Amino acid sequence: MDTRILVLFGGLIAILATASVVGYALSRRDATAEARATVANLNARVRAWWLMVAIFAVAFLLGKGVTLVLFALTSFYCLREFITLTPTRPADHRAVAAAFYLFIPLQYWLIWADWLSVFTIAIPVYAFLLLPVLAVLSGETQDFLQRTAKIQWGLMLTVYCISHAPALLLLDVPGHEGDNFLWLFFLIATVQLSDVLQYVFGKLFGRRKVAPRVSPSKTWEGLIGGGLSAMGIGAALFWITPFTPVEAAAMAFVIVLAGFCGGLVLSAIKRSLGAKDWGTMIEGHGGALDRMDSVTFAAPLFFHLTNYFFAT
Repeated sequence: MDTRILVLFGGLIAILATASVVGYALSRRDATAEARATVANLNARVRAWWLMVAIFAVAFLLGKGVTLVLFALTSFYCLREFITLTPTRPADHRAVAAAFYLFIPLQYWLIWADWLSVFTIAIPVYAFLLLPVLAVLSGETQDFLQRTAKIQWGLMLTVYCISHAPALLLLDVPGHEGDNFLWLFFLIATVQLSDVLQYVFGKLFGRRKVAPRVSPSKTWEGLIGGGLSAMGIGAALFWITPFTPVEAAAMAFVIVLAGFCGGLVLSAIKRSLGAKDWGTMIEGHGGALDRMDSVTFAAPLFFHLTNYFFAT
């Protein structure tokens, strides 16, 4: 067992324990209804984080196979939430079935098989071509473009993009053999801590909305304060990556910016559908896709930058 992983998860447990104590103390104080609601939301988020950290710890400790199963299930639930909020017709069921039961297992099997070349094109080429063929066989042409695009885009976001996180296990960086799980930890920790810190800074100092009609809770103060904090954390975690502190900070900047854009785009989709959350799977967090929206944009960029500049 790599002691660095134990140190990292030990640090996370210490942070969550502190957050739980602080949250309990705040919940016992007299406050306004708005303040109580904010504290209740924060405590719900902390409880959800305990569960998520436990799940990720098991995956990291048990190795590549369990990690791939975890992310495959995550993609499955995210795609299910996406399809549920963007209803399909009976004529689309062949395409939907192929998305769930062909391309999700295929995409993660390609990672297991270390088949990087096919991994990068299986969905954007073969799924892109096959899904509309399966849909058109029904003979239903009404709203065909919109129906097909929803399924294709859902598959791209929830399966292709998210799968780039565990695909980090495929990369070979000279001098850092066997460290791939640590790079995955760097990505997930940075993107999720960025979300939390942006929320905290936004609640404390937020005044100017980035896109008030899309996501009223996202502010420039939250983005800047949370983003800079996440960059600092990323730089501090350089020792688990093949990056220097400056390179780690730069990678964290890309993760923060991409994650923010992912959250904003997915929020726009929710608003267009009249929904607040993608689901109710995680208390305090909404659905699985509400937690992975930042990862959808951040994971592919981080993967390809690491592959291009550092891998052989």
